Amino acid sequence: MSQREPHHGTTVSSAQADTAAQVAQWLAQARHVCVVTGAGMSAESGIPTFRGTDDSLWSRFDPQQLATAEAWRADSELVWGWYRWRMAGVQRAQPNAGHCALAALAARHGSVALVTQNVDDLHERASSTVAAHVHGNLFALRCFDCGHPHDAPLAPCAPDSTPLRLAPPVCGHCGGQVRPGVVWFGEALPADAWHAAVQAASDCELMLVVGTSGLVHPAAGLPALARRHGARVVEINPAPTALAPSVDWAWRATAATALPALLACLEGSVPDP
Repeated sequence: MSQREPHHGTTVSSAQADTAAQVAQWLAQARHVCVVTGAGMSAESGIPTFRGTDDSLWSRFDPQQLATAEAWRADSELVWGWYRWRMAGVQRAQPNAGHCALAALAARHGSVALVTQNVDDLHERASSTVAAHVHGNLFALRCFDCGHPHDAPLAPCAPDSTPLRLAPPVCGHCGGQVRPGVVWFGEALPADAWHAAVQAASDCELMLVVGTSGLVHPAAGLPALARRHGARVVEINPAPTALAPSVDWAWRATAATALPALLACLEGSVPDP
């Protein structure tokens, strides 16, 4: 099968290039685009996904002991140590070709709303503007008791192969314990972020859903919402997911392969008059 060189030296098959060309045409014609990203977006940067693989986070750790308010109340040092371990991993990671291509694509198009389920900062480090972190942000620390933001620098944390128990920082406002800024099981999504996500999904003419399993609600309902408002939905994922009924086109590729190929096509595409 013939190969083509789309961008940054990445080689794709002719079938993948044809798919990229088709999606690029839709993207060039869309006035408003929404991109929804999940854990698969950052997997190629070395950040573990939560589900679906033998080395995923929830295959190795119990979420009920680490990702609930009850777990925090029971053993905050265990929970904070685990999240500090994850923060260290994110800080070591670098944006991959998919992150960089998405930032360039948004800059070129001009009207791309980026909604992410990821709690890392790789989109921002790749120069993307994120419209909504619907599951929060690891580094947006706040007090568990009073909710006051915690902006003081964290003590250095040496990378380790396993999480260590660590005492959480102390809130300078009320003296309570500082927690990570993520959404735990049983908690509501941040209202402002969710409103922005719903607005972006409702307004778009094309939605790209990149690297998400489609299992975590309510975020998993955004593609169906976009379709109800008339948008075309394209899924980018190397494996089939639960989103199949809510997409118009399934592009079986990783983010670091598909998005650079899409950018290369967009750079050479001209929308119909």
